Amino acid sequence: MLPISILSTQQRRIRSELGRLDVLINNAGISHAGEPGRKLEEVGKSGKPSVASIEEVRTVFETNVFGVIAVTQAMLPVLRKAPTARIVNVSSGSGSLTLNADPNNSHREMFGVVYSPSKTALNAITLAFAIELESTGIKVNAVCPGFTATDLNNFEGTGTVQQAARHPVPCSS
Repeated sequence: MLPISILSTQQRRIRSELGRLDVLINNAGISHAGEPGRKLEEVGKSGKPSVASIEEVRTVFETNVFGVIAVTQAMLPVLRKAPTARIVNVSSGSGSLTLNADPNNSHREMFGVVYSPSKTALNAITLAFAIELESTGIKVNAVCPGFTATDLNNFEGTGTVQQAARHPVPCSS
């Protein structure tokens, strides 16, 4: 996560160069804190509740949860200056408690205590910001770009980055 001083500097830069921020997309996320290149299956096994490293859980939550709160709080002053500001948090279906409670969900076995709960928490934070900012006109929502091939999953995803980018930023056609 970026230090608060850097976030404040970025907010001041946006204010001085642009005057406002129309859209904030919180897209930073990590699936684990281990060595790069770990296979998705290995990440899933190491995230099981009985064996997961508490430090890894903390590291993932630091980025996926606390980072979103910090960045959003830092950018709210410049978002408030926009006539129709938007905050979009990039989440994941793996954070859905409803989907993961379903025994027929083919991805259910990947639900551990690291990545998926961080996205569950992100969904709750998204709702909390949406409720607080409802009267301001700032719209807050979450999107799931699908199982995208990135370093988050050792490029084992089935969608492209270009396809995933259509979810938070719809293209005009």
